[in-house]
Amino acid sequence: MASTTLPAQPGLPPPQYKIVLAAFVAISVLGLLIQQMVSLRMALLFVTGTALGIVLYHSLFGFTSAFRVLLSDRQSAGFRSQMIMLGVACLLFFPVLANGTFFDQTVTGFVAPLGISVAFGAFLFGIGMQLGGGCASGTLFAVGGGNTRMLVTLLFFIVGSVIGINHLAWWQTTPAFAPVSLVKSLGWPVALVLNVALFAIAYFTVARMERKRHGSVESITTIKNASWLRGPWPLLAGALALALLNFATLYLAGRPWGITSAFVLWGGKGLQLMNVPVETWSGFTSPAMQQSLSSSVLADITSVMDFGIILGALFAAGLARKFVPGWHISARHLAASVIGGLLLGYGARLAYGCNIGAFFSGIASGSLHGWMWIVFALLGNWVALFLRPLFHLPVTLRQSAC
Repeated sequence: MASTTLPAQPGLPPPQYKIVLAAFVAISVLGLLIQQMVSLRMALLFVTGTALGIVLYHSLFGFTSAFRVLLSDRQSAGFRSQMIMLGVACLLFFPVLANGTFFDQTVTGFVAPLGISVAFGAFLFGIGMQLGGGCASGTLFAVGGGNTRMLVTLLFFIVGSVIGINHLAWWQTTPAFAPVSLVKSLGWPVALVLNVALFAIAYFTVARMERKRHGSVESITTIKNASWLRGPWPLLAGALALALLNFATLYLAGRPWGITSAFVLWGGKGLQLMNVPVETWSGFTSPAMQQSLSSSVLADITSVMDFGIILGALFAAGLARKFVPGWHISARHLAASVIGGLLLGYGARLAYGCNIGAFFSGIASGSLHGWMWIVFALLGNWVALFLRPLFHLPVTLRQSAC
């Protein structure tokens, strides 16, 4: 592979200093508030979320567009980067998860059952990705970067999550196999070799598809007009950084990176503000959910990291001078965001996670449900390619964001 080169960018307009300053102040104040109200460890998780937002924005590390251009036009750079990200994450995660502790922290992975609920949820999530315009991580960093359409997607992502959590008990009665951890069942060395072999097969298979269609394979190590401060970054840099930051999350939180469980909590708290007795609903009756509803959102790990992703992306957008919110959304794009957001939220709850919690962190945890998730999510993405034109959404779009 070619070496990563990041040439200087003379003559560029300056960053949006007001946006950068506002984001920096918000990050600093909220970080200090979290430290005072909760703990230093929670504040460090907020900082980790902020770093994730910067990495996602500057590397434009998307899942939605990566899946779309792979399926529609055999462009594989985004998907190949995901395979590298997963390989590095497994290399870091598997020995630690097998041990059960990392320094002073007890650690556990995301391991979930394999069944109809996961398959159908991932399929719906895949459709929602393409209609809503983003995945879970993509929605957050796009909102932070000033994409106003994604505010609609996020709102209905939350609505769909609340509906999904209240239907989950029924879905859990559908046929399913018990959770399978490859780390526990095979031992971490064998599990690691098996996973890395599958990543390599997937990597070279999609690269071959791209070469056959386009005559060459797009580099993931170099990018034109790149800058470490202002972006964009090569996809490889994003892949490595995301794997390392997920590992940092595992240490700080005792479990991997997740995103969408916070949306259920935000929806529940929003309903409580409207005097809706959400705490009596079936999806909110567990002791953990009751505790979360009665506590500050700043005490919730996932919420704190999600806030960090949004503010980190805002900071990065200001540095890149790309924070330019546009308020005009066509009726069809609005409808796509509403439908897509609902499918994203509902699907994530049924599938025990999203592209981060189920796919990235699930596979990094050695869980077979992560592999099941990607198969059915890709099927949903493929079906959505036929639905996007109904909403005047392009199909063969070069990768630009999630």
